[in-house]
Amino acid sequence: MPVSDADSARVIFERLNPDARRPTRATGQSAGYDLRACLTGGSVRIHRAETGEVMSEAPLVGEDGRLRLTLEPGDRALVPTGFRARLPDGFEAQIRMRSSLAWKRGLTVPNAPGTVDADYPDEWFVLVLNAARQPLTIEHGERIAQAVLHRYEVAHWEEGAVGISTDRAGGLGSTGRR
Repeated sequence: MPVSDADSARVIFERLNPDARRPTRATGQSAGYDLRACLTGGSVRIHRAETGEVMSEAPLVGEDGRLRLTLEPGDRALVPTGFRARLPDGFEAQIRMRSSLAWKRGLTVPNAPGTVDADYPDEWFVLVLNAARQPLTIEHGERIAQAVLHRYEVAHWEEGAVGISTDRAGGLGSTGRR
């Protein structure tokens, strides 16, 4: 049964850049909200793989007048979205790569899923990595990642004896013994 707007959680969206676009789902059954690059706000922080240098680089205007950011192979960048958001209590936004970009162009989110906490007060950025063997260009307004909202529980940790409760002792690979 579909959830009505009256029943759904509310995310407060604040545009920090007039060109920022509200995250949207591509279809009614999409889990993720598409996040778009907002390159009109100035420089983008880039970690250059070749030199290890962290720098700020302004997107360049292409022949068609559109802003573009080019990443060399192995480069990482914090791509701005132009907005900030307040999530409902008990929710996080998991930032994930768009599978089509990873497959077709090699643009990945290296810390996927990254987490945006409900109390994070600043602009959302997407950490991207050019995993391709050639330069990769990101255009202003391009869908670069997706945010999946996830409800979580808060548990209280307390000290005590744990003991071994199953035959899964041994750490990494402990389920592959048979």
